[in-house]
Amino acid sequence: MKGWPKYGIEFVLLMVVIATSVAGFWNLYFGPEAAPSLYHHMHVGVNFLWIALLLYQLSLVSRNKFKDHRRSGLMVLVFGPLLVASTALLSVHSAHKGLVSGEGDALIVQNVGVTLELAAIILLGFIFRKRRKLHASFLMSTSILFFGIAFFFTLISFVPAYKIEGPDTFYRFATAGIAGQNTCLVLGFLLCTRDFKNGWPYLLAGSMFWINDLVTRWLTSAKLIQPLTETVGGMNQPVTFAATLLILFGLLLATGVGRRASTQTTSEPDRL
Repeated sequence: MKGWPKYGIEFVLLMVVIATSVAGFWNLYFGPEAAPSLYHHMHVGVNFLWIALLLYQLSLVSRNKFKDHRRSGLMVLVFGPLLVASTALLSVHSAHKGLVSGEGDALIVQNVGVTLELAAIILLGFIFRKRRKLHASFLMSTSILFFGIAFFFTLISFVPAYKIEGPDTFYRFATAGIAGQNTCLVLGFLLCTRDFKNGWPYLLAGSMFWINDLVTRWLTSAKLIQPLTETVGGMNQPVTFAATLLILFGLLLATGVGRRASTQTTSEPDRL
């Protein structure tokens, strides 16, 4: 688009994700019943570090600082595993909390699903790192997962039609989930249409919440939600965190990230 800044759509996407994340987690920290735990502090902090890394990488590419872009990309070896490990830890904590309270965990499948999907997207991003457009789409598409979660909490926190105001409005929880799923699906599709060949990771990420919802329905019909919650909630939290971090770290190393390429180029990477 003439006059549109280089990578303007990507910058706007990340700005929207940041704004939605602040709104989504506002009540957790500043609401009338705010009681953030150490798990929340860690998870939210690591999420923002990941978005900051994407922004930094994007700013380097937009200024043609490609060597710096490659070097700073190695930070994914730290932030990627840390991000997924913190997500896994919060998933186990949430399931355990649901078991102790006897109320269960309504988001068990979404929590576990997003953890696995986030790890897969980051890993695929570096498996295909030599295909620059595809590599960029994979990493940028992780922001859609953050947006989806934050958008859901924004709806139930601030939009009257979705706020939970008592037992007779519990259905709004599901309604907000559907609205979030639809929004992510449309967002992923729109971003994908710019370049179907290399932009399909956006559509994949945008479809994840729908896929998780289908899995939830299947597990519910098979009466497997409670066993899943018990399995996840019974996992050792420090071990889960450490194992997830080390496994993804090892898998990323196995893709060759961090090795100095035998032939490097300073030419401009393909458009994100």
